[in-house]
Amino acid sequence: MFQPAPYTQLNARQQENYRFHKVAARLPDYGFNCLRLTDDWQRADFIAYHISGQTFLKVQLKGRLCLDKKYVGKDIPIAFLRGEDCFAYPHDELLATVRSSGVLDEESERWRVNGQRHWPTPPGWGSEFLSAYKIYATKVAA
Repeated sequence: MFQPAPYTQLNARQQENYRFHKVAARLPDYGFNCLRLTDDWQRADFIAYHISGQTFLKVQLKGRLCLDKKYVGKDIPIAFLRGEDCFAYPHDELLATVRSSGVLDEESERWRVNGQRHWPTPPGWGSEFLSAYKIYATKVAA
């Protein structure tokens, strides 16, 4: 009855739903509940709120490591999957990291013209940055 649905055969909307469920499935172990949004409210695809009542995250889902000028100053974590790994990193912290290292500046054509930069496979510096933002799968207690 249940057959795996290959991610590559899903349309764009289905892929975004897939990513949401995969990311949201990890967050309860860290005390977060997730609410999917039907539109990009304040640039967010979903809201993650912590059981403490103190943390409320507006999260943007992506298919890869990326930066976009429309997220600058919005306090948005970007969540994405890479294989079985899941990450949620603060957009502006990544921007500060790439600017300070010289990886990205206003002379970078993609950034200057399109306002975006993405990496299908995180480079070495990207993997190092992401290591602090990996959301580990945990064992479910019986």
